Amino acid sequence: MKKWMVPLVFMVFLTVAIGITAKFLKRDEKPKIVVVLQELNTDLSKTIKAGIEKGFADFDIDGKVIAPDSQDSESKQIAMLKDVLKQKPDALIIIPIQSAASIPVFKEYQKRNIPVLMLYQDARWKDQTTFIGTDHLRLGKIAGELLSSFLQPGDQVVIIHDTKTNATVNDRIMGAKETLENGGIEIVTEQMGDDESRNAKVVISNILQTYPNIRGVFATNDNIALEALKVIEEKELKIPVVGPDGTSGMLKAIEEGKLNVTLASNPYDMGYLSVEQALKAIKGEHVDKRIDSGVDIVTKDNAKSRIDFYTKNVFYKREIFK
Repeated sequence: MKKWMVPLVFMVFLTVAIGITAKFLKRDEKPKIVVVLQELNTDLSKTIKAGIEKGFADFDIDGKVIAPDSQDSESKQIAMLKDVLKQKPDALIIIPIQSAASIPVFKEYQKRNIPVLMLYQDARWKDQTTFIGTDHLRLGKIAGELLSSFLQPGDQVVIIHDTKTNATVNDRIMGAKETLENGGIEIVTEQMGDDESRNAKVVISNILQTYPNIRGVFATNDNIALEALKVIEEKELKIPVVGPDGTSGMLKAIEEGKLNVTLASNPYDMGYLSVEQALKAIKGEHVDKRIDSGVDIVTKDNAKSRIDFYTKNVFYKREIFK
């Protein structure tokens, strides 16, 4: 070999070696997943976060969970998405606050081949990797069936919702209305009972005063359901309330005999499943367009086992249920 060729051969060898080393280093790196929630302070979000973090641990993920605070949360979530994009994650999991406003940012993730997975609330963006969560239309139908089981045809009920600006709530209302009306139950009013300008307890008190013959309440989230239950107790009435989330307050009400039944949308499971599906997407494996985390009916018989699970895996203390 000629002397002048030695440095050239060495440089080629060094370049190949560096490339191979870099490839193996990258292969050994943990997948990086960022989860952007709507907030972090409710029972629902804490339960979802616990499921996500269990997924991070089980699948050896370099992951983090973030969320905006309550002020200007829509714009702050979009700002977060833009910031996360600069961090070049391997996948994004998100509960979108405002789907339409977020889609332009999602498209930027798509351009960089970063999977975007919707959790709990479906953005219904045609290019999203998947949606993991409850079939909210089905949940509403089950809620309507449960409420109807306590009533007679012709009885009056009220639907109290937190918003009508997202598909999750609208699907729950649509499903409940369908089964209630099919059972001959009269829905006398639908009112917003939980936002910055309205106190749920005041709204519910006014509803009960305006419609004294109400025999049932369907709430689109458990916060409203619990406020309704408080008002009903204060007025010493016997009116069944059905909520959809299975949060600690509703489980406590079941355990204490204040409620006979409630629904649970399995937020822990959907959090865990979202990480599992994100990892599949990162690996290039097939991911179904919809992953249904199911709906459970919670009664006195199974409330304790659910409380025990939450105590161990989410809240880490029994006192929250006391």
